[in-house]
Amino acid sequence: MTRTEELLFDRYGSPLLPLDAVAEILGRSTNGLRVSLSSNNEMACKLRSAKVKLGRRIYFRMSEIARLIDEA
Repeated sequence: MTRTEELLFDRYGSPLLPLDAVAEILGRSTNGLRVSLSSNNEMACKLRSAKVKLGRRIYFRMSEIARLIDEA
């Protein structure tokens, strides 16, 4: 587990992050993140690969979000 993953896990306490948590991490509004996910660019593709849908709710794998942060 990387340092970024540890920090995210300590703050959010789950290996799956809800949409509003990812929006907060990336400094966007929840609706802004939804619009970004619907676009066709590199960041949206990376975020979509981290997406997990449980019922009607959308979550993101914490490890993938940490990797995106570390790459930036």
